[in-house]
Amino acid sequence: EVQLQASGGGLVQAGGSLRLSCAASGFTFDDYAIGWFRQAPGKEREGVSCISSSDGSTYYAGSVKGRFTISSDNAKNTVYLQMNSLKPEDTAVYYCAADLTRYGTSCLRAHGMDYWGKGTLVTVSS
Repeated sequence: EVQLQASGGGLVQAGGSLRLSCAASGFTFDDYAIGWFRQAPGKEREGVSCISSSDGSTYYAGSVKGRFTISSDNAKNTVYLQMNSLKPEDTAVYYCAADLTRYGTSCLRAHGMDYWGKGTLVTVSS
């Protein structure tokens, strides 16, 4: 059974940091692109960051570039999202997702990802 478990969300003040984790199981981790997505109330789900399976390249949405860092620990089948300098507009439910056939920046596209985990809520207070 494929499972993606996101954790690490919480309440933080603006300027603070959080690290999200996405633990994966049930599929060959190394073969999949893994992405972080978020959805704020009343807004569409958007890609935040992703890591390509083919060469480990990382990609970021412009709104988080320079503040967020994605990384993976293949031995633990876990992808992390380090979020620094958080802003109130980063408030959202964050999801991780995996796809076998995403390459390059396409791993930032939410529509059609193969597997999704349940989200974790990040709230940034001003």
